[in-house]
Amino acid sequence: MERNRNSRRWTLYGVGIVLLQAGLLAGCDRSAEAPTPAPTANAVASVAATPAPKGPPKLILAFGDSLYAGYGLDRGRSLPDAVQARLRRDGINATIVNAGVSGDTSAAGRQRFAFALDNMARKPDLVLIGLGGNDVLRQISPAETRANMTAMMDEAKRRGVPVMLTGMMAPPNLGPDYTSQFNGIWPDLAKRYHAAIYPFILDGVIGNQRLMQADRVHPNPTGVARIAARVAPVVETALGKVR
Repeated sequence: MERNRNSRRWTLYGVGIVLLQAGLLAGCDRSAEAPTPAPTANAVASVAATPAPKGPPKLILAFGDSLYAGYGLDRGRSLPDAVQARLRRDGINATIVNAGVSGDTSAAGRQRFAFALDNMARKPDLVLIGLGGNDVLRQISPAETRANMTAMMDEAKRRGVPVMLTGMMAPPNLGPDYTSQFNGIWPDLAKRYHAAIYPFILDGVIGNQRLMQADRVHPNPTGVARIAARVAPVVETALGKVR
């Protein structure tokens, strides 16, 4: 029964990918009507209104694509907003700067990663990296995605900034060779760079129509809340290791 449910969810995910590739749904594409934020620290900052609790301040950079940017959601309802609210509720004085840009591939992220770090108020205590969905959409070579992700990990390491990865997975309809090569990128990098990881950002949400927007690729507010409930504890653990 569980296998059947999982298979159906992956099928719906694959359908969403096919629709996006056909240009019927442009949620992850730069040509979408949703505004694309400029990649500057001020322009992309999206800080929840929840008052920060007492305690040492923690600064987090959320660097990703539309799943971070909050495509299709009202302002202040993005995943970084939801994670920040949970951290503060748990007594962690965290501010998350949202540097999510809808449409970004790993290559586009690589191009602006250093710029985003340079424009932070100070060196962040943690960087969340969530890219790869648009690489799947365009069926970019997993080797290229791996090279881009590795370059960003190297840059963060050079700066002494801890990283937490929110991983992406390719749907089975792209074939076993592509999926095995692509899906292995995030656990491999997490192991190599001793980074925290939430293996699949859409886990428990993809395929559930009550939790997804009409494009079947982006979570709705309820879906975002579910993802945040799972991601926030991993962020807390990662922050706990920061000296």
